[in-house]
Amino acid sequence: GDSAEQRKAETVMLELLGTELGIHFSKQRLKTEGGAATEIDGVCSDPPTLVEAWAHQGSPKSAQKQKVTSDAFKLVWAAAAFYPRGARKILLFSDPAAAKQWQPEARSWMAVALIHFGIEVRLVELSPTLRDEVVAAQLRQTR
Repeated sequence: GDSAEQRKAETVMLELLGTELGIHFSKQRLKTEGGAATEIDGVCSDPPTLVEAWAHQGSPKSAQKQKVTSDAFKLVWAAAAFYPRGARKILLFSDPAAAKQWQPEARSWMAVALIHFGIEVRLVELSPTLRDEVVAAQLRQTR
């Protein structure tokens, strides 16, 4: 699902991470000379950093796990295609339950793959109000 509340939360998440790291992120559409393109939630060119944010609250369902795994693969491709000298790659979450599957201690193939490809899993904390807005949006989407 996608909602205005989730997009707002992801923007806040990127701001929180940027403050924590001392850098600024902007959403960018990256396009190869051959025409392949993707949009990255948060990009910083100095230092090169790519972030995909997911504001979901609670444990993910199967299709949602595939979305996050796809985001991870997108980070690997974008870093290789657009930052040949390397870029920091981050999957950003705002709920420990949503991030659990990808944390190193999960020992899932996905968690091991993230480590192998140098993708960090980071968590930031949303305000209770914003978190409640995201949960309400998720409930509307499941009806």
